Amino acid sequence: MATQPIDQPQTDPLAGWSLPAWTYSDPEFLAVEKERIFAPSWQIVCHESDVPNAGDWHTLDYIGESVIVVRGNDRQIRAFTNVCRHRGSRVVDGASGCAKKLACPYHAWVYDLDGRLTGVPDSQSYPDFDKASHGLAPVDVEVWRGFIFVRLVDDGGPSIAQMMAPYEAMVAPYRFEDLKALGRVTMRPRAVNWKNVGDNYSDGLHIPVAHPGLTRLFGRSYGVEAERHVDRMWGDLMDAPSSNWSERMYQRLLPPVPHLPEDRQRHWLYFKLWPGVAFDIYPDQVDFMQWLPTGPETCMIREISYVLPDAENEQWRREMRAARYLNWRINRQVNAEDTALITRVQAGMASRTFSVGPLSDKEVCLRHFCKRIRELIPEARQSERPASGWSQK
Repeated sequence: MATQPIDQPQTDPLAGWSLPAWTYSDPEFLAVEKERIFAPSWQIVCHESDVPNAGDWHTLDYIGESVIVVRGNDRQIRAFTNVCRHRGSRVVDGASGCAKKLACPYHAWVYDLDGRLTGVPDSQSYPDFDKASHGLAPVDVEVWRGFIFVRLVDDGGPSIAQMMAPYEAMVAPYRFEDLKALGRVTMRPRAVNWKNVGDNYSDGLHIPVAHPGLTRLFGRSYGVEAERHVDRMWGDLMDAPSSNWSERMYQRLLPPVPHLPEDRQRHWLYFKLWPGVAFDIYPDQVDFMQWLPTGPETCMIREISYVLPDAENEQWRREMRAARYLNWRINRQVNAEDTALITRVQAGMASRTFSVGPLSDKEVCLRHFCKRIRELIPEARQSERPASGWSQK
């Protein structure tokens, strides 16, 4: 396995140690994470192609907020909290929809697609009321290569474009801007702390131990590296046919992809953006996966696949559709293996005999993640859970 460490001196005595187990189950620690990590971080909502027309909207619910992304009549994409300014009611329900106006179902306050409050029934009964100052609360939005991200709090951190700048040339051939959704977002609840999902995602050491399918596909080509805001993982498909039917047929049927250079034709590429958004990039499709906390020991995984319109001949299209189906079968097994692993880790962290564990020099992504958590929440340096109320001191 190839590893490329971050270019930083490791002078911290905790640099070679994991986060303490208590940070994976403590409600107070999660409350601080929501404010210091998730509120200022960019979270993916959907792709521009998911909201092609004026009035099309998608929502994202996380850390107690609901955000609505909507395309306006001027074709601009905006984001707002999904909260009526009258009594705090949710304005829209569901994951997506289309509307000419955004109307609150409680008292029928109406908002334009640009967030302006345009309708208040019996408005004369509200003395000294200024509609102009009661539009939907705006939320920061960024469109990066067609994908739409939102951020609740601007703490001066980098944009997605800045985070991904070291990899722009690597991503460009995949034509993210032209992607279309293949199905709908899948929601997968997991009975683990959100950090366990990310720790596992960027971990390369477990691949040859726990993922026999990936090992058959990649051999020893799997690699990992950590940048300031992004982890990268990768592997190249072997020419030797796998002993597993799904893997062997994927190797055989995956057709040449005209827009990709030769070194990407059989290359699987993964990016994890801080703190918990991932892109799984294959020759045949691009998936995003996102993990968000729902409790101290629970989280929700959102994932969906995107593909480019099939423009080649009919035989090519059949082979590509078959390859995508086989990709799904392969990764369904990988996901099942990972779910079992992170569930075991979450259970083990409850033991009174476990606090922190040593990190290999090859665990570059986890080392970097732990470092960032300790920078943002210094109490994570304590191996034992501090007394209740520590975050208020």
